[in-house]
Order: sequence, then C-alpha cells, then structure tokens
Amino acid sequence: VGADLVGKVVHGIPEDDPRNPATIADNVGDNVGDVAGMGADLFGSFAESTCAALVIAAQTPDLLAQGWGAVCFPLVVSATGILVCLLTSFLATNIYPVTSENRIELALRLQLIVTTLLLVPATYVVTNMFIPATFQIDGVSRVLSATQQDVFICVVSGAVGGLIIGLTTEYYTSKEYSPVKELVESCRTGAATNIIYGLSLGYKSVIVPVFILAFIIYVAFSLCDLYGVALAAVGMLGNLATGLTIDAYGPVCDNAGGIAEMAELHKDVRKKTDALDAAGNTTAAVGKGFAIGSAALVSLALYGAFVVRIKVASKIAETNVEILQPLTFAFLLIGSMLPYWFSAMTMKSVGKAAMEMVAEVKDQFERNPELLNPVGTARPDYDRCVAISTKAALREMIAPGALVILAPILTGVFFGVNA
Repeated sequence: VGADLVGKVVHGIPEDDPRNPATIADNVGDNVGDVAGMGADLFGSFAESTCAALVIAAQTPDLLAQGWGAVCFPLVVSATGILVCLLTSFLATNIYPVTSENRIELALRLQLIVTTLLLVPATYVVTNMFIPATFQIDGVSRVLSATQQDVFICVVSGAVGGLIIGLTTEYYTSKEYSPVKELVESCRTGAATNIIYGLSLGYKSVIVPVFILAFIIYVAFSLCDLYGVALAAVGMLGNLATGLTIDAYGPVCDNAGGIAEMAELHKDVRKKTDALDAAGNTTAAVGKGFAIGSAALVSLALYGAFVVRIKVASKIAETNVEILQPLTFAFLLIGSMLPYWFSAMTMKSVGKAAMEMVAEVKDQFERNPELLNPVGTARPDYDRCVAISTKAALREMIAPGALVILAPILTGVFFGVNA
C-alpha cells in the first residue's frame, strides 16, 4: 500500500521501479503474505483437522481394536494425498502444456481437478484397507453405527466440496468470466460504482461455498457424527500440496515481473509476466477459498474432539448448554462481534504501517532528489523500508493476537462455560 501510494500516485513512478525505496519491501511482502502466510494458514487447518480426527478415533473402542492403522486413518489419507499430488504434478503439465496466455488458468485448474479425481479411488482403497467393515462411534450426543462406505463418503465429500468451492472462487475472481467483466464495465462510470459492484460481487461469491459447506457438514455428521466432519476436513485438505503450489504461483510471477522491471528488461518480458501474474491473482483467491472452507469444518471438528474428550475425562453422559439462557444468548452476540473487532484492528494496523512507509519514502526523496531522476545513479535505502514494514507487522499484531488468545480464557474464567 505504501509503495504504491507514494510511488505511483504521488510521484508517478511505475510499479516495481528501482527508484522507489519501498519496491523491495513490496515484493518481499508478497512472498511473506501469499506464500508463508497462506502456507501457515493451511498447515494450521491441516494439523487441526488431523488432530481432531485422531482424538475422536482414539476414544472409539472398535477402531482401537482394529489397530493403529484404523486410529491413524486421517494420517493415511493425508499421506495418500501427498502421493497423489506428486503424481499429478508430473501428469498435468504434460497432459495440457501451456502454449498461450489463455491456457494458463486452465492448466492450473486442471491440476486441481486431476488431483481430486485421483484422490477419490485412492481414498476408497485405503478406507477398505484400514477401516473395519462396521464400527460404533461414541458421538457428541449419540452412539451410532458406521461402515467403511460411510467413512469413504465423508472424506470424498470434503475433497469434492473443496474442489467446487475452489472452482466457484475462480469463477468470481477470474477475468475470463462474467462477474469480473461486469466489474470492469462498472469502472466506466467512476470509482463509486466500481466499489459498489465490487462489494456486491464479494457478498454474492459466498453463497455457493456456504451451501457446499452446509451440505458437507450435514452428510458427514449424519454418517459419522463429528468424526465424519473431521474426516471431511482432512479430505478437503487432501490436495493441500497441489493447492498450495498453485497458490504460490501468484507471488512467484509477481516477483518475476518486479525483477524484470528493476533490471530494465525489454517490455515484452514484463508483458508476459503480467499475463502470468493475472492468472496468479485468481489462483491466490482459490487458495483462500480452500483455507476458509477447511477452517469452517475444522472449527466443528475441534469442538467435537473437545466434547468427546471431556465426556471421557469427566464421565458425563451428555453436555447441556442451553442457548436461550440469558448469559449464553448475550455472549453468543458478543462472540459474533469478535471477528469485526479483530478485522478492525488488523485493517487499522495496515493503515498505520502504510503511513510509516509513505513517510519514509517521502523523506528519502526529499533528502536525495536524485532518486527521481530516470537516468540517475543514486540508490535508495531499501533496507530501511524492509525494516519498517517488518517491525510494524510484528508490533501491530500484538493486540489482535491477544484478543484471540485472551477472549475465550477470560470469558470462561469470569463467566463460566455457558458464556
């Protein structure tokens, strides 16, 4: 934000121009946010869904009697997904080589589709190998009988549902489809209509993913209680390697364009990297769709693991929290407010960091006017801008992090379990 504001808006310097002191920080930030950040997000969902399924399986006597293979079935699914992703990486690039710009997005989409299609039969094989034909699950509020086919359906519903969410995200974010084309047309009448159309498009894009998630949760919970929901989350992240690779493609292309600009290569090079980057913006959105969808399933799975473990530890037959109690109802509303509070703090933090960056870049331009000379030899202080953005990011995340950690602890300590 700071690099674009002071560079392109204030001084009219092209994007990624080496004269802009914040250029390096901008490109480094793409790597940190879109590669390391998304990787950490998806890894968190991956680990949490696996742990939730393992905890519930460890409290299921029939799975324990079958052996460690049945208990560790979520790990088997994840390992199978990694092998399938490796196989896809070798096959997809040869099946559909990229020979023109309009084939870029389709080639990336094909990798995701092929991975999911190969994951289905692979999951069927490992399910029959490790899961008993029938077994009893001690769920949150009931004991039910499940079969191998039920487990298979839970995993596959998550995998296929994740694919549909990814394709839906691509539809609403790709320049190849009508939603983005309508957004482009709205720019003809100014920034106001563009913002209105953009907000409308963003709100509309969540409709299909929410229906898909609701269907997955209903099917998985009906078949295998919250153990099924945890397995659905594991299945949705079964193609994690492919999804994360496609997501990392975006910042790689963006950085390639930045290097081409800073090295003053021929304009055709930047034109090609921009075409690759345009597809990369869409793939980044697909990765976020997987992250958010899996997080929704993981939250339910972790709740199930917690309740099952509490039942075992305290020997309580069932746990009752009445939503219509005044305290519960009040804190339900407070809990729904917390995401907005968290978002407000993070957005304000971005603004404060951007203001610091703008001030630093302006100061460098004032102290060394030679930086604005297109043929000058003056070198900006890139390290200073990188340090500012890094320190601001770490400092400004203290308050949001404290909110996430302390909110449930303080609520439970001072107001009890019903809150």
